[in-house]
Amino acid sequence: RIKKAKMSRISCMSRITKEYKEIKETQNGGLSVEFVKDSKVHWKGWITGPEGTPYESGTFFVDIHIPDAYPFVPPKMKFITKMWHPNISSQTGAICLDILKDEWSPALTIRTALLSLQALLSAPEPDDPQDAQVANQYLSNHAAFCAKARSWCEMYAGDPDEMAEKAHANAIKQITAMGFSESKARSALEKHNWNVEQSLNSMF
Repeated sequence: RIKKAKMSRISCMSRITKEYKEIKETQNGGLSVEFVKDSKVHWKGWITGPEGTPYESGTFFVDIHIPDAYPFVPPKMKFITKMWHPNISSQTGAICLDILKDEWSPALTIRTALLSLQALLSAPEPDDPQDAQVANQYLSNHAAFCAKARSWCEMYAGDPDEMAEKAHANAIKQITAMGFSESKARSALEKHNWNVEQSLNSMF
């Protein structure tokens, strides 16, 4: 029995290594993965938001734990990036997706699971929600849902440089509104690590 379990584990690790290599070699489809702390059974994946959705241009990170019985049981996945979506918990990142539960098959791979998550962003299933509050908004006020989903995408899944640029522009605006020139505002903010309150205190 011990020998059988060991062989099964070797087979599992061989499959995991092969899948990882295939994903890294096929850097298209808007997804990728990396090992977490060099662990072959703990990955961080990411997918890009599909075009024409409130998640467009966002980058969404996924925590992936691969169990010992893989591929006969599904990988454990949850979103690290906060998201406003009926089938994803806005609090914990837990995902409601059939192939990560009872519809999983050993023929599926982590790559196909990530592609399925991308498809879920394109086509939410509000009648089978993970987050009832989001699902209710999706069904009752779709425009408000789209606006909030887009806002969360910009806030949590945007390009880090772009997000920093927006934050800096907003900080400058707050200080120039107090009557200071833009150059003085920028100089004070750069000195105080873009902290508006500390910058203002230094200027008075």
